[in-house]
Amino acid sequence: MLDFLAANLALIGLVFAAGFAAGFAGGLFGIGGGIVTVPVLYAVFQTLGVGEAESLKTAVGTSLGVIIVTSFRALMTHRSVGHVDTKLLRAWTPWIALGAAAGGLLAKWAPVELLTLVFAGGALFVAWRRLVPRKRKADSAANLLHGVVKIPVGFGTGLFSSLMGLGGGAVGVLLMTGSGRTIHQAVATAAGFGVAVAAPGVAGFIVSGQGAVGLPAGSTGYFNLPAFAAMSLMAAIAAPLGARLAHQTQGELLSRAFGLYVGAAAIGLLWDVFA
Repeated sequence: MLDFLAANLALIGLVFAAGFAAGFAGGLFGIGGGIVTVPVLYAVFQTLGVGEAESLKTAVGTSLGVIIVTSFRALMTHRSVGHVDTKLLRAWTPWIALGAAAGGLLAKWAPVELLTLVFAGGALFVAWRRLVPRKRKADSAANLLHGVVKIPVGFGTGLFSSLMGLGGGAVGVLLMTGSGRTIHQAVATAAGFGVAVAAPGVAGFIVSGQGAVGLPAGSTGYFNLPAFAAMSLMAAIAAPLGARLAHQTQGELLSRAFGLYVGAAAIGLLWDVFA
């Protein structure tokens, strides 16, 4: 064990740093931090000699576990200043959770290229909408509570976010700001989507990975316990710091920073897998 730690000190430091960055970004942008943790864990597992498909699927499953911690910590901080729309959060949560569980189970059959394209394609679309926003319709916000909207959109948010290894915030922020919510309320409320996505999503990835060979050491299914422990510790510390900064940041600046952040992460993962 000591020999392993000494030989991989830089990788271990990278995992801790990524956990802190994910927690801070999750609090700041309401996204759970998966856009940080998925590419980092994928690169770490690859460096340790794990196969491409096993690396990416375990990175996504482990990232969802970290999101539970990040999202809960960020949500509590946002809620303390009254920015969370609890009515919308309660309406969407069951459908998001159902979609996330379906995404976790589908991961068993999804090829690594498909997961990469889902992750990167979704992230690039979100980045584009943040950097080139359309004019909001202030009177359409209440539509997000209607059954014809919350059921399919909530399920799709959970499914899409689970396959991407994200907390639902990347999709949730886009939908809420597009229907008239402020970026601050969208970020705060989307932070709560993380637990709804991550808990059933993790269960699905664990079940999907049972019997898989060549997984990183310490894994149960597509979920790596050592990486989860290290990242979630740092994320728990950093998430409230990011959430406090979000409250102090001007709305347009926060929106554009969000777009740049998710776009850069998507391009990085595409380069890793396809270059």
